[in-house]
Amino acid sequence: MARRLSQLAQLPVTQLKGVGDARAGALGKLGVHTVLDLLTYYPRRYLDRTNQARLADLEVGEEATVLVRVVRTTTRRTRNGRSLVTTDVSDGSAHLQVSFFNQPFRERQLKAGTDVVLFGRLEVFQGRRRMTNPVVDLIGDRTGRIVPVYPQSEKAGVMSWDIARFLDEVLDRAGEFAEPLDASVRQRLDLVDRTTAFRGIHGPESMRDAAAARRRLAFDELLQVQLELVRRKRELERTAVGIAHHVGAGSGGPLVERFHQRLPYDLTGAQQRAIGEIVADLAEGHPMHRLLQGDVGAGKTVVAVSALLVAVQGGHQGALMAPTEVLAEQHHAGIRHLLEGFTVPDTDEGNLFGGAGLDRPLRVALLTNRTAAGERRRILADLAEGSIDLVVGTHALISEGIAFRSLGVVVIDEQHRFGVEQRAALRDKGSGEAVPDVLVMTATPIPRTAAMTVYGDLDVSVLDELPPGRTPIVTRWAQGELDEMEVWQQVRDEVAAGRQAYVVCPLIEESEKLEVRSAQEAYDELTAGELSGLRVGLLHGRVPAAEKDEVMGAFRRGELDVLVATTVIEVGVDVPNATVMVILDAARFGIAQLHQLRGRVGRGARRSSCWLVGEATTPDGEARLEALVRSTDGFELAEVDLDLRGEGTIMGERQKGRNDLKLASLRRDREWVVTAREVAMELLDADPGLEHHWLLAEEVDLFLGEDDAEFLLKG
Repeated sequence: MARRLSQLAQLPVTQLKGVGDARAGALGKLGVHTVLDLLTYYPRRYLDRTNQARLADLEVGEEATVLVRVVRTTTRRTRNGRSLVTTDVSDGSAHLQVSFFNQPFRERQLKAGTDVVLFGRLEVFQGRRRMTNPVVDLIGDRTGRIVPVYPQSEKAGVMSWDIARFLDEVLDRAGEFAEPLDASVRQRLDLVDRTTAFRGIHGPESMRDAAAARRRLAFDELLQVQLELVRRKRELERTAVGIAHHVGAGSGGPLVERFHQRLPYDLTGAQQRAIGEIVADLAEGHPMHRLLQGDVGAGKTVVAVSALLVAVQGGHQGALMAPTEVLAEQHHAGIRHLLEGFTVPDTDEGNLFGGAGLDRPLRVALLTNRTAAGERRRILADLAEGSIDLVVGTHALISEGIAFRSLGVVVIDEQHRFGVEQRAALRDKGSGEAVPDVLVMTATPIPRTAAMTVYGDLDVSVLDELPPGRTPIVTRWAQGELDEMEVWQQVRDEVAAGRQAYVVCPLIEESEKLEVRSAQEAYDELTAGELSGLRVGLLHGRVPAAEKDEVMGAFRRGELDVLVATTVIEVGVDVPNATVMVILDAARFGIAQLHQLRGRVGRGARRSSCWLVGEATTPDGEARLEALVRSTDGFELAEVDLDLRGEGTIMGERQKGRNDLKLASLRRDREWVVTAREVAMELLDADPGLEHHWLLAEEVDLFLGEDDAEFLLKG
């Protein structure tokens, strides 16, 4: 009888020979508690003995995996007190010197006579061929043409050969594995069966076998995630009661048309397309659940206001929730400006389509934790009564005691900054059975494959063109003293011409205190040196709220020339007169954050500049800064970021969850993400409850777990 994975999940590793409580505890430190955990503990690389690199054949600069024997190991202290372990190794064809900085344990590990696998780059130093800090795997006396090398832990006392030995037993005792995929799907996608895949990943006869096994098991992982996302999405569409909004002839309705006519510019094609997609959703009787992706300055606010006005013209209310008070206040000011003098017919039904009535001003309110108690009471009463049409706020919108008369559309900005519980709480403010329509927005572009996996339960609209009139930002990397002199000269020149500048201080992950100190030090040095005589303000996370407002207000009014700040200005600061952004120690920041910071300038008609200051100490850091210099396209940068940084945990992107993709990669398997989604839709269209694919349904529950599945639904 074929083994189901759910059966293996019930078997503790102590069922295996030689695994007592102590060894089970050691495996537990690697996250291996059950036989299924062990089966899905995949090799990180293979030693291909049919095509094994010889030391004598390696070219300088080439990266390679080599099997060598340790000849001798010595250790000494360098001048700065760090340990330096030097190991001489040989494979019979040549000798190699291997250096390990700050890894004193290597002296104990690499005893003379030990066989090890090294993965690293060949260099020449002082005439000798060597590798520096290569990856080291101890494989014991494993034989075979292709040897799997597993992640190991000397600290836990579990080595690659231990994992391989336990897996030999698992594969031997398990026999055949139950097959959840239809033969027709496997044949169409050229995928091996499940038994061949597990045997091929752990004991391949050739590298081709290993690649075919990985392809099948990676597809399984992606399909499980997509099945859950698509199933939940379809279930919501089928069961959740929404509001079928009045949208006129599909243009959005009279209020939306009037709003667009009042704009002093034409909508971009991308804005028109996104609004059309949103309006089509709002006309349906099930709740909208849509993600709006737009690069910095792509015009998301106009799209959001269009969606909110659809709710208002049907007699409902709209709410926009932002992650910070600064951003909420800015949204409020921006929306009030866009809707200044805007009126709506005051009909008995509270519905623009309900007949003639006197016009009344459209009311937009702001609700944050800073709202005074008396004003807050008035706003709450008016929201409950329905005389406020649109409310903008922070998480204060979801606090106890807030009730809407009829909440129709919810917009959540910079949604990745909110917990899923907070998003669900605002959606739950709808009155009666009807669930409000939800539009979540982000200015941090997400690669398509990541969006399909992380936000696969949402429909996605993309704003991929900038409105006319936005000036491109010129980005330069200042790497030396001469470049830095040019940076500060440009800041002074711009200030002399009546413009303003930002200086952002390095991100110091270890401590907010250090970050504050770094901002203060930069401020002190610049005001005494390069920026002396200019009006310079300081902003960081420890500045009290009232003082922060005062500094930000002074900068907006042009009373300060330069604002020295930490990343508190990353999102939500809009000063069109600021034309220079200087980011110190830029290599410390990620691509998305650098792109967001750069987006604080170039918001007016004048040409703007962004300077990335400082050396990059790693190849990845260098690649990040070069990408920023090369491109201002957030979507292109998001793909570069994914390639450089990796995708991290999928559930981690959702801020929760225990299950990573163990084999699948959103970078390497871009096309498989798309295929997995297509297959998931195809299966669920034909079999909505997966009754004829019960084994697939069982595995989705097994790998995603109830907590993660529930989390996807709330998200």
